[in-house]
Amino acid sequence: MTLVRHRLFWPGVILVLLLMSNLFSAANFFSITVHDGHLYGSIIDILRNSAPLILVGIGMTMVIATGGIDLSVGSVMAISGALACLLVNDGVAVLLACAAALGLCLVLGVWNGMLVAALGIQPIIATLILMVAGRGVAQLLTDGQILNVSSPSFKVIGAGYWLALPVSVLIAGAVVALAVVLTRRTALGLLIESVGGSPTASRLAGIQARRLTVMVYVFAAVCAGVAGLIYSSNVASADSNAAGNLIELDAILATVIGGTALTGGRFSLAGTVLGAVLIQTLNVTTVTLGVPVETTLLFKAIVVIVLCLAQSPAFRAKVLHRRGAKRVEVTA
Repeated sequence: MTLVRHRLFWPGVILVLLLMSNLFSAANFFSITVHDGHLYGSIIDILRNSAPLILVGIGMTMVIATGGIDLSVGSVMAISGALACLLVNDGVAVLLACAAALGLCLVLGVWNGMLVAALGIQPIIATLILMVAGRGVAQLLTDGQILNVSSPSFKVIGAGYWLALPVSVLIAGAVVALAVVLTRRTALGLLIESVGGSPTASRLAGIQARRLTVMVYVFAAVCAGVAGLIYSSNVASADSNAAGNLIELDAILATVIGGTALTGGRFSLAGTVLGAVLIQTLNVTTVTLGVPVETTLLFKAIVVIVLCLAQSPAFRAKVLHRRGAKRVEVTA
C-alpha cells in the first residue's frame, strides 16, 4: 500500500503500459543500435524529444512551487531561438550568440519576477503579457520570416552527439542535476516551498520571499531559453510561430503528473521529468498505434484522465470503500 501511495507510482505504471503497448506495432521498439559510436532507437528518440519539455517543466515546477505560474515560457523559447539564429547568421560565434540569447531570457525572467513580486500582479496575468508580446518580439527579430541556419556548430546543440548520447539529453540532464543539488542539497528547496506554502508567514520569518520569487522566474526563463536553443538547433531554423507553441500547457501537465501541487508549497523535480517523458511517450504511442489524427487529442485526454483519477486519493478511497462495503454485504 505504501508503494501505491507514492506520488510517482501511477505515472510510472502508465509510462510502462504505454511503452509496452508499442510492442504491438513495432516488435523492435526497445532495441537500441550503435552507429558511428552513437546510440539510436525509439527510446533514445523519446528521450531526445523530451529534452525541451523537461527543461521547461523544471522551470515551471520551481515557479509553481512558489504558488505562481508562467505562461510565457513558449514565447521565451521563440525569442531565444530567433535571437541566436539571427546572430549566428550575422557571423557571431555560436557560443557568444547562445550567451546573448540566454542573457535576454534572463532579462525577461526578471521582468516576469518583478511584475509578480514587486508590483503584486497575479502571476497568470503578469506572464500572459509576455506570452502575447513575446511572439511579436520574435517576429520582429526574424522580420516575420523563418530563419534557416547552416552552422554545424549550432546544429550540435539539438542534433549532435557526445559520449554516444544526444547533446540535448545531456544538457537537460545537467540542468536537472543542478536543480536537484541546489534545491535538495541546500536549504533553497525548503525556502521555496515555504514561500509557496505561505508567503506572508515566510516573510515574517525573515525569508526574502520577493527575491526568491524573482529568482525562480529567472530560472524558468533561462530554462525556456535553453529549450529554445535546442529546438532551433534541431530544426536548423528559427520559426517564431512553431517554437514552443503551447509547450506551457504540456509543462504544467508534466508538473502536475509529477505530483507538484498547483497551490504551491510542494514540488518534485523527479516527478516532472517522469511526467515530461510520459507525455512524449504518449505522443509517440498515438503514432505507432495508428490512432487517427482526428482523435489524437481525445486519446491523450483519456490517458491523462485515467492517470489523474489513479493519483487522486479521494477517488481511490471512494472505490476501495465501495469494494469494502460489497465484501461486508457478501459476508453478511
